[in-house]
Amino acid sequence: MRLHNRVNKELLKEKILADKRSRTTLSFYQYAHIGNPQVFRDHFFLLLNELEVFGRIYVSKEGINAQISALDENWTEFVAAMNTISFLKDIRLNKAIEDDGKSFFKLTIKLREKIVADGLSDDTFDVTDKGTHVNAEEFNALANDPETTIVDMRNHYESEVGHFKGAVTPDVETFKESLPIIEEMLGEKRDKKILMYCTGGIRCEKASAYFRHKGFENVYQLEGGIIEYTRQANEQDIENKFIGKNFVFDDRLGERISNDVIAKCHQCGTEDDTHTNCANDACHILFIQCTNCNTEYEGCCSIKCKDFNKLPEEEKIELRKTVEFNGTKFGKGRYKANRKDEPLVID
Repeated sequence: MRLHNRVNKELLKEKILADKRSRTTLSFYQYAHIGNPQVFRDHFFLLLNELEVFGRIYVSKEGINAQISALDENWTEFVAAMNTISFLKDIRLNKAIEDDGKSFFKLTIKLREKIVADGLSDDTFDVTDKGTHVNAEEFNALANDPETTIVDMRNHYESEVGHFKGAVTPDVETFKESLPIIEEMLGEKRDKKILMYCTGGIRCEKASAYFRHKGFENVYQLEGGIIEYTRQANEQDIENKFIGKNFVFDDRLGERISNDVIAKCHQCGTEDDTHTNCANDACHILFIQCTNCNTEYEGCCSIKCKDFNKLPEEEKIELRKTVEFNGTKFGKGRYKANRKDEPLVID
């Protein structure tokens, strides 16, 4: 049996949009010692593919990190399949807040050196010596304490559209980049309360162990991240201290937590928090774009990209060898357009 999905991406998207069966988007992670990641990866692919599960999953020798969508009609079978794997038995499944089930259109499981790129040597600290897990009510109590420093362990393009009130939001693009910067920002607060959060909890799981290793004595982490916090806040009718949108790593690119819009369109500066990827596939930079600019720039980040998209395919293939765009080099959300954008110049 083929263990990868080779069908054309656009055809898969059309198929999932036409499918009327209801789906649930969810995420989960688990640190575990996986002796042979390739064997586990292939076994897990067969297990999930049989149940028509879609999504993106990373597997490494240190565990698994998954964002998926599952058919509601297969939910019982899906949970039973998960429970056949010892370290996934009864695992917490973080269900999406805003969801139409169309978040993924195929199943992809990739092998990685680590399930979250951190740039750390695991020999230097014990990843299981993690911070204290707190639920939504406990998070709020800690957040109300003036001696607590709340730290957003996500990247700038995530916190730009939503974050907890009073949180420190590092200007970083990667988790790896954030660890030394946050340590410097915390300074001498090694005896103070440090309260960390991220989307679903996986980054805090490792970060809390790292900061404990660095001598911070009172490290707390939000169990289940923003997703689980919001679910608990809604169910228990307690204050939700998160403002704006929660950025998610699927086709939705965000789910609304509060009605606050705290970001601005990167092209015209109006209040907006809609992330988009530049329609020019040679660029594809992630940025914030309002509806008006989306129309004017035709889904692109610049006039240059808009002009490029109108060229014949053969000409675009040749130009990609020499022309650089905003997203040619890795970057997310840092681009700030203006009305002086230059058109594409062809020698």
